[in-house]
Amino acid sequence: MLVFVVNDWTTHMDPFAAERHQMVLVQLERRGLKDARVLEAMRFVPRHLFVPDEQRYDAYWDGPLSIGHGQTISQPYIVALMAEALQLRKCSVCLDVGTGSGYAAAVLSKLCAHVVSIERFSQLAETARNNLVTAGFENVDVICGDGSLGYRAKAPYDAITVAAGAPFVPQELKEQLKPGGRLVIPVGSSRSLQDLIVIRRDSVGTYESENFGKVAFVPFVGAQAWPEH
Repeated sequence: MLVFVVNDWTTHMDPFAAERHQMVLVQLERRGLKDARVLEAMRFVPRHLFVPDEQRYDAYWDGPLSIGHGQTISQPYIVALMAEALQLRKCSVCLDVGTGSGYAAAVLSKLCAHVVSIERFSQLAETARNNLVTAGFENVDVICGDGSLGYRAKAPYDAITVAAGAPFVPQELKEQLKPGGRLVIPVGSSRSLQDLIVIRRDSVGTYESENFGKVAFVPFVGAQAWPEH
């Protein structure tokens, strides 16, 4: 059994440690994810602390879970796939758009120096802050705002990830990438089905993109995304 040493959830034997290890083996490694740092982060972060209490025993299943306000915590495989695509370094600063319950931000925080996370629902932003504090993740700033506009106060970023489906890639997010930076975002003409696109900004300010396949995210709502209604 594993004993951890960070804040409340780590003062006792972790009852979900075995489930987390099984999740990484079956849902991630067997599907081809190989980045050792990402896999270790997924083994470490207590997903059960980022879901509603009534769903705690479903925290490590192979799929998304509802967190209220029409939003979801993404499937573990998708969180890991997007994190791997970002190619984060320990010194990286990452913009996480669509905080939700804070789970993806926690994973990213194990891979880089600092995470700025934006959530448009104030209640979810507050829940995410509480979840991150409880679980002991201190290098994440949660901001309530329109994620489609990014967050210029801390730009530029080494990496940007978006956890909602956009009709196009917001220009603001592209401009807030550093040269060599990567943006991972679901894009599609449908509000319910998208392609996961990885965009890299080169040293002269042009962009290259790669399609990682079909995904299904909740709609990305904002000034440079889907309208509210």
